[in-house]
Amino acid sequence: MSEAAREISTFSNFAVGDEVGVSAWIPVDQTMISDFGRVTIDPDPMHIDPDWAAANGPYGGTIAFGFLTVSLLTHMLHDAMGTDPQRATGQNGHFLNYGMDYMRLLSPVKVGSRVRGRFKVLETRTDAKGRDIVKFGCEIEIEGSERPALVAEWLSIWMPPDAAATA
Repeated sequence: MSEAAREISTFSNFAVGDEVGVSAWIPVDQTMISDFGRVTIDPDPMHIDPDWAAANGPYGGTIAFGFLTVSLLTHMLHDAMGTDPQRATGQNGHFLNYGMDYMRLLSPVKVGSRVRGRFKVLETRTDAKGRDIVKFGCEIEIEGSERPALVAEWLSIWMPPDAAATA
């Protein structure tokens, strides 16, 4: 990871081409998958019912929800950057998820797999309101698989205190 990725008082320290880093492996177990289904009110048996998925699904067992895979990006980015998601940034501004320019779920994440995120800076810009926007190239790898679970272009925005009040 570049030193710029560690200086997170604002996003202005990022440069196009920076390799931000790679997160640690995260195990995806049935409890994680089932809990995600419960909190998102999605009882799809392909994900939450191992017996049903083994008997009826195309993967021989349960798989993670695609949105569960997507939702791991924030944790993975913090891990790759070595930042604390509970840091106090209120006086200086706030980081916000600004959406995706592109995202594809390429491979299912089977129960018992381990995944990790790989991040690179694709673009940086400052908008008319003075907010720094970074586009991260993201890939969620599945341990032992050549094909990733996810590829994305993820936008994150740094809201200075004054910009946050007018957003």
